[in-house]
Amino acid sequence: MKLAFIGTHGVGKTTLCYDLAAVLKRQGINVDMVKEVARLSPLPINRKTSLDAQMWILTTQIAEEIRSASHHDVVVCDRSVLDNYAYLMFACGRQKPIERFVDYWMKSYDLLFKVPISGAADADGVRDTDEFFMRNIDQLVDTLLTERKLPHERLPDGGRDAWIDIVKDVVLRHPQLASRLI
Repeated sequence: MKLAFIGTHGVGKTTLCYDLAAVLKRQGINVDMVKEVARLSPLPINRKTSLDAQMWILTTQIAEEIRSASHHDVVVCDRSVLDNYAYLMFACGRQKPIERFVDYWMKSYDLLFKVPISGAADADGVRDTDEFFMRNIDQLVDTLLTERKLPHERLPDGGRDAWIDIVKDVVLRHPQLASRLI
């Protein structure tokens, strides 16, 4: 089973990944987390990115998902290829051949959780804190979700404290896990 938290940067996806992984481990589930790979990029990211940088991020994300899934029953992803593609689209416009591959790869996720913007991003020395940039990425993610009619759970605005409980309930009720936990 593979699931991903999606949305712009600085909204709490990483925290949710760690929290969910801990919940699943306590249930005895063999779980791994694919961390955001953009931080490892040898090329500029954020508003200074390029097609090469975004392709590195996209393909590294896929490689990490494959690696993780080969050794674990559940993979929790801090991003999906869809939001990676939103950054590429913002910087370079639509790239139809890449978009077709993203569409193909999106079928590999069992659950998607869209994390809304809930305040300003904290400066961490890596990610851009520009609100206009963040909102544009968030809107692109929403556009891509809508265009593709991708099923996803949209976490409520302003309900950050309740997010992990919502996620936990959805994940533990999913048919791939529910039968194992009975």
